[in-house]
Amino acid sequence: MTIQATLCFILHDNRVLLLKKNPGLFGAGKWNAPGGKLHPKETAVHGATREVYEETGLEVRDLRKVGTLVFFKYDKRQDPDWIAHLFSTNKFRGTIKESKEGILRWFPINHPPFDEMWEDDRYWYRHAVEGRNFRGDFYFRGDFEKLLDHRIELL
Repeated sequence: MTIQATLCFILHDNRVLLLKKNPGLFGAGKWNAPGGKLHPKETAVHGATREVYEETGLEVRDLRKVGTLVFFKYDKRQDPDWIAHLFSTNKFRGTIKESKEGILRWFPINHPPFDEMWEDDRYWYRHAVEGRNFRGDFYFRGDFEKLLDHRIELL
């Protein structure tokens, strides 16, 4: 069964807030936007808002859907393992509080830590932070061990 998830890019003063996942968690050691799995019957917007609050302590609003990422592993080309709904916003309030998920840091939008991010991020990150609507399909060998192929379509 496909896992539905969200990512939310919080933008402020030409910077983006990223979270580095703690050891033992999915994506450990990688920087990514705050987000996570949707609960049953939860909308993507609600899930993104909830996950951002849980992981950062920030209350976000006016989320803008910027993309959809579809991930396949074990060389599959059908039945994706994950679908991630991407949002961005520059409207938030509160004080950043780190959680059990990992550490938080603001990065210049044009200089994210690609060497410590998922391999596919370099292909779609710019579309997300620039607010372009897109869909990306990513095909991995093994359990997301090596990116084999990808396709990005601007919508």
